[in-house]
Amino acid sequence: MLNDKLQPKLWMPNAVVAAAGAAPSAPVVSNPGGFPPPAVFTFTPETVSNVCEQLEESGNVERLAAFLWSLMSHPNFAELSKCEAVLKARALVAFHMCHFRELYQLLENNRFSKGSHGKLQAMWLEAHYQVRKRVRPWQTETQQLFQEAEKLRGRPLGPVDKYRVRKKFPMPRTIWDGEQKTHCFKERTRSLLREWYLQDPYPNPTKKRELAQKTGLTPTQVGNWFKNRRQRDRAAAAKNRYTQFFQVF
Repeated sequence: MLNDKLQPKLWMPNAVVAAAGAAPSAPVVSNPGGFPPPAVFTFTPETVSNVCEQLEESGNVERLAAFLWSLMSHPNFAELSKCEAVLKARALVAFHMCHFRELYQLLENNRFSKGSHGKLQAMWLEAHYQVRKRVRPWQTETQQLFQEAEKLRGRPLGPVDKYRVRKKFPMPRTIWDGEQKTHCFKERTRSLLREWYLQDPYPNPTKKRELAQKTGLTPTQVGNWFKNRRQRDRAAAAKNRYTQFFQVF
């Protein structure tokens, strides 16, 4: 859930920061609640990264935003603003505040390690889903106003809508290794699963564990994939028999 209560007090526009002489891409978090900034002048980049990661894991976005604001007074602010942990923290705060343009810029213009991709990809997609729920490109401005009630009800997007969003706004290579995913599994994983399925549709526990190691999945995921594939094949075979039966008549 996005925390709308954060929006009024956690962010200063880039224009304000630029007027003060800071780079527009710098963290632009205001001081929430008037909390006094912590003594960060002696914090090393490693310490700053640890604090950002701990606050991110705790889910306390307000404290994380306050900490980012305090970093603006650090003598090595320019260096700190390039740390991946700081960039991830900024992305998280921007996401929770619905500052999606800032989120997109952060993710598109900074390269992140593979371990961070999953969470950042989720934010990228969810942000675009949120925007898609609010504005429909084929509607006029008047029609969009009439859709405001639907937006407030929080009507979820359907699978087709989400697919269209993903096709229109592919994830940037800064948070994606470029390999297509289908039904949550990468194509090379699905290819290997299909290859093993043709050899044995009912793998024993040993084979499941072996395949799990090769694909990076868990044995349970492997077992579920085989089970679902068998069900689809049985349904397809039954449909084919049904069609052939009525073709006779």
